[in-house]
Amino acid sequence: MADRIREKHDGALAGRMDVRVWLRLLSCSTIIEKRLRRRFTEQYATTLPRFDVLAMLERHPEGVTMGALSRTLLVSNGNVTALVRQLEAAGLASSRPAAGDARSSIVALTEQGRVHFAELADAHHGWIGAMFAGMSREDQVALYGLLATLKLSIGAEVPQEPA
Repeated sequence: MADRIREKHDGALAGRMDVRVWLRLLSCSTIIEKRLRRRFTEQYATTLPRFDVLAMLERHPEGVTMGALSRTLLVSNGNVTALVRQLEAAGLASSRPAAGDARSSIVALTEQGRVHFAELADAHHGWIGAMFAGMSREDQVALYGLLATLKLSIGAEVPQEPA
């Protein structure tokens, strides 16, 4: 199975282990994301960004502002607005003016949106589970811990100013 997945430099980059680890991490992440995107499109006629918005709204049943959606999902306000409008048109989300701030909107899932998200989330969990099936729980826990260490290292790095 691993033979079917190519990596940049075929995983044989001589020398720098940090670069090899980064390329392997990038390769795994890219493959997982591509598979999720394709499966959402083919099986549910939806997109990964729409799924991300639905997931965020599911975590906030009382609703969330468009600005909070944008910040949390790390996308522009324009992109969030377009995604929310698509979800509204499909009857999966609704928006209302925020109390005390007419410039801000609160977005929430509709009942139809909750049902749809539950179906998507079940499929998503199944796909992820299948992709990780070749790893034991212990290996997954170890990798999770190592990635936490990497995240701390990345956070501690001070970007160099250009000369």
